[in-house]
Amino acid sequence: AGKDTLISAAKAALAADERFVFARRIVTRTAYTAAEDHASLTREEFDAHAEIGGFALTWQAHNLSYGLPATIIGDLRAGRIVVANVSRGVTAAAKRLPGSQIIVYVTAHPDILTRRLMARGRESAQDIADRVMRAQADIPVGAVEIRNNGTIEAATGTFVALLRHLADVKPDQMRL
Repeated sequence: AGKDTLISAAKAALAADERFVFARRIVTRTAYTAAEDHASLTREEFDAHAEIGGFALTWQAHNLSYGLPATIIGDLRAGRIVVANVSRGVTAAAKRLPGSQIIVYVTAHPDILTRRLMARGRESAQDIADRVMRAQADIPVGAVEIRNNGTIEAATGTFVALLRHLADVKPDQMRL
C-alpha cells in the first residue's frame, strides 16, 4: 500500500522536528535500499541480538524475523512520537510498550496494490495475490486509515498532519 514510501516521505518532511523518531526495522533479509530502509541481520545474528534484549519488539512474517531496536523505548519514555512499520499481527504486543500507541492503517485499492507489488519485483504472483487478499481485512477498531490511492504527496500530507496533531495532543487527551 506504500507504507515504506509514505514513512520515508514523512521522515523527510519532519526531519527538523525532534518530537519524531522514525524507527529503523531490523530484518533477516537483504535491504532493498530504493524501497525499504532497514538494517539486515542473519537469522543467527538476529536471535543473538534478541537474547541480549536488543529489541523493543519482534515478530515473524513472510518467513523472516523483524524487530524494532530497544533504543526506541527511551524515545517513547521521553514522549517522542515513534513511527514504525510493523505487521498488523504485532500491534497487540506493541501496546505493552511505554506511552500511547496509534495504529495507522495504510490502504490502497486492490488494483493499485497489485501494480505496486508487481513493480517492486520481490514477490511471486501467488505471494502478491495472497498479500492483496490479506490487505482486504477490516481496519482494526481504533485505527486511523490513510487511503493511499493517489499521489504520495497527498497521502504524505495526510500522514504528516496526523503525526503533528498527535505530537500536539497530551497523552491523557488522546482519543482516536
